[in-house]
Amino acid sequence: MLQRHLTALDNLIAGFDHALRIVAARAPAAQRPSPAAGVDQQPLSAVDRQHAAGLMRVNHSGEVCAQALYQGQAATAKLANVRTQMERAASEEIDHLAWCEQRLKALDSRPSLLNPLWYAASFALGAGAGLISDKLSLGFVAATEQQVSDHLQQHLAALPEQDLASRAVVAQMLSDEQQHARDALAAGGWQFPAPLRRAMSAVAAVMTTSSYRL
Repeated sequence: MLQRHLTALDNLIAGFDHALRIVAARAPAAQRPSPAAGVDQQPLSAVDRQHAAGLMRVNHSGEVCAQALYQGQAATAKLANVRTQMERAASEEIDHLAWCEQRLKALDSRPSLLNPLWYAASFALGAGAGLISDKLSLGFVAATEQQVSDHLQQHLAALPEQDLASRAVVAQMLSDEQQHARDALAAGGWQFPAPLRRAMSAVAAVMTTSSYRL
């Protein structure tokens, strides 16, 4: 049987379906078991539980942004190998999304109400970078993953010491994100200059501050 060639409309519908699954439904099943599985979690005070939930909500929103970023870049990538790399990275990030969602439920909390906004903005940024060039697109991935790694390191320091489950999840996410940044640069991504990285950090601060509370 001949394989059906997907039209632009097919891809648009598939992308819209993916967006709905990410922002309006439960996260797809993770391919890897959660690092929190089997961790001997200690009791948390109400204050620590609320703080941990806020941090994990930020991490969950970050993974929503990652999904949108990679999907937008894959949609506009010019080289097939770059498109494949973006799609593979998005698949790996699904694990992080599912793990964060599981931790939020365990902490009696929920994802950010602003996730649809973050998804739309990130998809637009990813698609725009891909339209300009694959080198810029890969560089944007590297710069974003480096920023995410910085945030995760801060969260490891800020999470309650007793929340061993959340700490295990964040530690594994940090390892994965650092690898994604290295992969993007190795594939030919442009190394963003420091002023541009600082501007990206300022924009990201809006998301992290808002998602912590909402």
